[in-house]
Amino acid sequence: MHTQKTFASQADLEEKKVTFEQLSEHAWAYTAEGDPNTGIVIGDDAVLVADTQATPVMAADVIRRIRTVTDKPIKYVVLTHYHAVRVLGASAYHASEVIASQDTYDLIVERGEADMASEIGRFPRLFQSVESVPGLTWPTMTFKGEMTLWMGKLEVKLMQLGRGHTKGDTVVWLPEEKTLLSGDLVEFGATPYAGDSYFEDWPTTLDAVAALKPSALVPGRGAALKTPAEVAEGLAGTRAFVSELYAAVKTAAQSGKDLGATYKETYAKLKPKYGHWVIFDHCMPFDVTRAYDLATRYPDPRVWTAERDQAMWEALEG
Repeated sequence: MHTQKTFASQADLEEKKVTFEQLSEHAWAYTAEGDPNTGIVIGDDAVLVADTQATPVMAADVIRRIRTVTDKPIKYVVLTHYHAVRVLGASAYHASEVIASQDTYDLIVERGEADMASEIGRFPRLFQSVESVPGLTWPTMTFKGEMTLWMGKLEVKLMQLGRGHTKGDTVVWLPEEKTLLSGDLVEFGATPYAGDSYFEDWPTTLDAVAALKPSALVPGRGAALKTPAEVAEGLAGTRAFVSELYAAVKTAAQSGKDLGATYKETYAKLKPKYGHWVIFDHCMPFDVTRAYDLATRYPDPRVWTAERDQAMWEALEG
């Protein structure tokens, strides 16, 4: 009898402890022990939320915590990229503007539906009360490169510093407070998911993040980084992982190894150093597959579907 291969994350059922803490005068971090984070900016007249949580029911917990510190309206939702786990909770905030890069908008058009089905299948625990999701989240406003919001006298920059986790990656930057909300461009103690990434660009994009000299940073996953030293550690860890993984895959691919052999070899190389990071076993098949694609014949990420996920998982995990 055939038994369907279970994603590493489908067996991940343990609830995570949430931390809600202030990083600078106007910035807050909602983190959950390696689950997806949300960044919050409380301006003079309104609130901005970057990355929404995966469902409206889960977003309600973010709103509850925001309401412990301010009653200002939540006016802006920023999508740092298109992944379902980051955007499908948006409707709960009733924001007047949902902002994303034009690249992110284009990715939602191209692959939003497939990505939603794929991610919900991969990570059931991260989509609590998935029936509360009304459908895809559509931006009401897009930008290219950079835009500035003035939240009263507070300057908030939305910036595309380069491709990395996706081609649409956006960071939220508070110049006066040197505080950054990075989305999944930066992780801390959590394995970067690179199934839709640009490995060759990502380290350069991290250099652009470092050039801002952030003194505090909300990563996509992992604890908030509260000092320049912690920020540097987060950047270095993310850079090392994506660089080492791609180098290993490229070497194997160029020597003629197939995807299965490349995966086993790369997994063995990275496991001792990164195996303790959150979602390592979950991310590695997707990360190695995308790296192999890039090293062979696909400059841009292929669309993941629930069916493609399952076929890859079965092939690589045996």
